Amino acid sequence: MAFTRATGKHRAPSRLSRRSANMAGAAALATTGVIGTLASPALAANTSTPAVEDTGLTQVVTAETLADQIADQAATQKQEAARAKAAAEAKHKAEARAKAAREAKERAARDAERKRLNSFVAPVSGSYISTGYKAGGAIWSSGSHTGIDFHAASGTTVHAVGSGTVVEAGWAGAYGNNVVIKMKDGSYTQYGHLSSISVSVGQSVTPGERIGLSGATGNTTGPHLHFEARTSPEYGSDINPVAYLRAHGVNV
Repeated sequence: MAFTRATGKHRAPSRLSRRSANMAGAAALATTGVIGTLASPALAANTSTPAVEDTGLTQVVTAETLADQIADQAATQKQEAARAKAAAEAKHKAEARAKAAREAKERAARDAERKRLNSFVAPVSGSYISTGYKAGGAIWSSGSHTGIDFHAASGTTVHAVGSGTVVEAGWAGAYGNNVVIKMKDGSYTQYGHLSSISVSVGQSVTPGERIGLSGATGNTTGPHLHFEARTSPEYGSDINPVAYLRAHGVNV
């Protein structure tokens, strides 16, 4: 028997049409009783879980799950990178603050040391002037006092009044044991009648450093410190020691 179909554009039957035809065929076979023999495998196949190629659901679910995992992983990596960057920035800022603090501390220490080295102190702490500059009398060979005397019991610490270099340390006739220091500004200071000397020629000294102990050596009537300010290391180049100390901030 011949079959004909309407003319026009021919299309292959859709998957739904094929599935419907298969189901119809299976029903027909069941009616004739053939389903119990030859059609059993085909029917069993149709009643099982749909194959992947029939539904396409497994591929879609798997692709979506993989995409979600990739997105989650990317988000996690981005968060970790952001946290690492924030931690690195915080560490950098902390290190910068610590460095700035160290530099400020070092700068303050340098400034303090520079100020100390440029400062002046009295040659004897807590003392006073017992004999003034240019005081007259026969006890001085020049006819007048070339320095000032600070009251000081024997053995009192004598300080360098400022920073400089020792150019003389030893016996000096009428001055007894004496020390002469060339100061950083080019002037000179002298300390006489010492009972002992604590420095040597060529040694650098700083303000307040001990250079010896007061005494009564040389031409003197009793223990004290004779202090002179000079324009050179030589006798006779003396200048007013009170004005000299006051010009350098020492209250005498």
